[in-house]
Amino acid sequence: MRAMLLVLSLLISLPAMASTPIVAAASDLQFALTEAAKRFTAKTGADVRLNFGSSGNFRRQIAQGAPFELYLSADEAYVFALHEEGHTQDEGVIYAIGRLVWLQRANRGDLPDEANPLAGVQQAVAAYANGAQERIALANPEHAPYGAAAQQALRFATLWEPTEPLRVLGENVSQAAQFALADDARGGLVAYSLALAPALAERSEYLLIPEEWHAPLRQRMVLTRQAGDVAQAFYEWLQEEEAMAIFQQYGFSTE
Repeated sequence: MRAMLLVLSLLISLPAMASTPIVAAASDLQFALTEAAKRFTAKTGADVRLNFGSSGNFRRQIAQGAPFELYLSADEAYVFALHEEGHTQDEGVIYAIGRLVWLQRANRGDLPDEANPLAGVQQAVAAYANGAQERIALANPEHAPYGAAAQQALRFATLWEPTEPLRVLGENVSQAAQFALADDARGGLVAYSLALAPALAERSEYLLIPEEWHAPLRQRMVLTRQAGDVAQAFYEWLQEEEAMAIFQQYGFSTE
């Protein structure tokens, strides 16, 4: 109840505020958070500026003083690290738990099944031995949480080393999804939320990767030390049922 009252009190005062906070958001949120932000603005009259990219890059930029007021990471470890360094107000809250999928172009006729979700990768590796080169897309594991999860899934299936000559890395998972649907790609390992977005769903098909094949994608958000009232209100609103329903629509678990 206290949280709800805080949101309501902040929302009442927002239309008079001119400041537009800059939000740093993991790229798997490209569609879900855009929809949520539009709903927030419609309700309050307050705008937020969304920047999408890899969580690791945003973590580094915030530590270096970038003017982000709210940070939505796809890996809670980055939030904890920033808090320990004194860049955030607290340790934030988990707003979603993500899922990894195998994504490929629609109508190929060879979507793997649950018994072997990485069959397409195995086939691409076998084809490479015969001179073919079908790319396997994923986000860069060094700074993109979904890339790290993809790496873990490939290791689980003993396919990390065999795919070395086939892998193409996106700067973030959104770029990896675009690479996965390219003409020279077999497919890729990307965020479930992107596979469900209408812009990609109409030209792709997907299969969920078992959750036990990689570490949980616990996504955490936090206010930075620079956060103002608009960022605070958006942060609080994202924890309300209406916003959580939007995340669920895009395949996120919110429990």
